[in-house]
Amino acid sequence: MPDRSNEPRFLDPVLGVVFDLDGTLVLSNHDFGRIRAEVIRLAERHGVTPGHLSVRDPVHRIVENAREEMRVHGLPDGALWRFEAEYQKAIDAIELEALPRTVARPGAGPLLQSLQTRGFRLGVLTRSSESFARAALQRTRLGAYFPYLRSRSSPGPAKPSPEALLLLLQEMGVPRDRALFVGDHLIDTECAIAARVRFYGLLPDPSETANAGMTADRFISGGATAVARDLSELARQLGETPAARAA
Repeated sequence: MPDRSNEPRFLDPVLGVVFDLDGTLVLSNHDFGRIRAEVIRLAERHGVTPGHLSVRDPVHRIVENAREEMRVHGLPDGALWRFEAEYQKAIDAIELEALPRTVARPGAGPLLQSLQTRGFRLGVLTRSSESFARAALQRTRLGAYFPYLRSRSSPGPAKPSPEALLLLLQEMGVPRDRALFVGDHLIDTECAIAARVRFYGLLPDPSETANAGMTADRFISGGATAVARDLSELARQLGETPAARAA
């Protein structure tokens, strides 16, 4: 049997729930292929060798690889700073193009209303920009549920760094062993497990194509405590927790 001596010990009841945004609470069908291609184009323009970056990698990995190659090549800090500013601006613009078609994922409103009524502290941790995240929450009428939000634009590390999640929980006043993170991507799993925060996986909505390869088995093998098919099933799972019975 595997050695479980180093696994985190979670305390009940849960006090706070952190959600990923895109794909989890809202559906916007971002053009991730275009985003990745644009980041690579800008990286190559600033000195990364053409062909060294792959559009199959997630955006954060492309950026990390670009930074590392620029440092190895001894490029001046100014080149790195310009790359950082330009790729952020490019991604922001592409994200905002998706705003008019962004809708709440089915079941999001009732789930959040229930959690808020029962006294959970709620937060959002997203790799989207602050401007898109706030606008998407406002457009879908979910913004009032989230006094706490950390985005790609927030100071400090961004998801999937565990520090991003821990900083958000600190703002929420929720100890990590009393928190739950919910997301629809392995990046979310990676972030939660590294932060030693329990994680529930959410399978992709049928309308989403970018994350269609996610399965319950992949979430569980990545360290998820539970997996829900949709937000209605997640609501039932949370309704059966000790937190709900104590609320």
